Amino acid sequence: MTTELTEITVIGDDDTGLIARVTTLLFEQGINIEDLDQAVREGLFRMSMTVDTSEMECSRDHLRAELAELGEDLGVEVQVRFPNERETRRIAVLVTKESHCLEALLSAWANDELGAEISVVIGNHDDLEPLAASHGVPFHDVGGEGGQPDEEELLEHLAAYDVDLIVLARYMRILSPKVVFRYEDRIINIHPSLLPSFPGARAYEQARQEGVRIAGVTAHYVTTDLDQGPIITQRAFDVPDGAGVEDLERRGQPLEAEALLEAVRLHLDRAVHVHRGRTHLRDGVPPEEYQLGLSPAARRANPDRPVDGIGEAVRVDEAEESTD
Repeated sequence: MTTELTEITVIGDDDTGLIARVTTLLFEQGINIEDLDQAVREGLFRMSMTVDTSEMECSRDHLRAELAELGEDLGVEVQVRFPNERETRRIAVLVTKESHCLEALLSAWANDELGAEISVVIGNHDDLEPLAASHGVPFHDVGGEGGQPDEEELLEHLAAYDVDLIVLARYMRILSPKVVFRYEDRIINIHPSLLPSFPGARAYEQARQEGVRIAGVTAHYVTTDLDQGPIITQRAFDVPDGAGVEDLERRGQPLEAEALLEAVRLHLDRAVHVHRGRTHLRDGVPPEEYQLGLSPAARRANPDRPVDGIGEAVRVDEAEESTD
């Protein structure tokens, strides 16, 4: 029997009995809870559940109405996302001033390579509005004079466009739990280092200061812990002797766009899922269809000898032959 995995998110002030009230309602409707996770950050409570609604005893609309009524009674916000509910999923891209990742995403969308729609671009500066406009995508600037975003306005836009996925295309601001909790496992960021190395700001500068010979970039899901979310894809590049920060940026930026696009594709294809803080390919997904790390050419270039035990086995075989 097939399962129908539905995502339910509860957000609001923590209160005694809240979890019990929600889980009891689900039980009464014949809904099985597959996974449940909860957290509190900056006074905000979040509970995420994956439930099987394949045998529930009510309609989707009825369940939504029941949960909305319960949420109103408890003073919390309840979101329900049924699988394959919408034929075309919607993406919001968040940007600051760097254009390369947005350019790659818009190009992939224009070429029908995403299987989803870029519905809106939201920036904390207006520098990239012309690029969005050139593709006919609405642009909203939610930043103040110093680029500090108004998150209430940001949330209003995300809700108005009813987005399924948020892509941080070099969005140089930290999202608060108010945003992250509402879109958990649906926010993808690109970071210019091989995480967990060099998290935070000026990652290329950190790499240069440490004198690394290989640097790279990481696309990952966003959590409330800075640059510590589950890693989806990574790309690496050589750092020439004496290279400066600009050299690293020049080598890294094309890979940032490539790794971010691949991570978005993995997410939209539902090829990955998050379990215990790590991403995993879903059962039945052919690994060769995606590039999670090194390219095939780079993997072939890696040496495959010596490996522990192989040399000893060869010597034993040679010794046995010499005594025959």
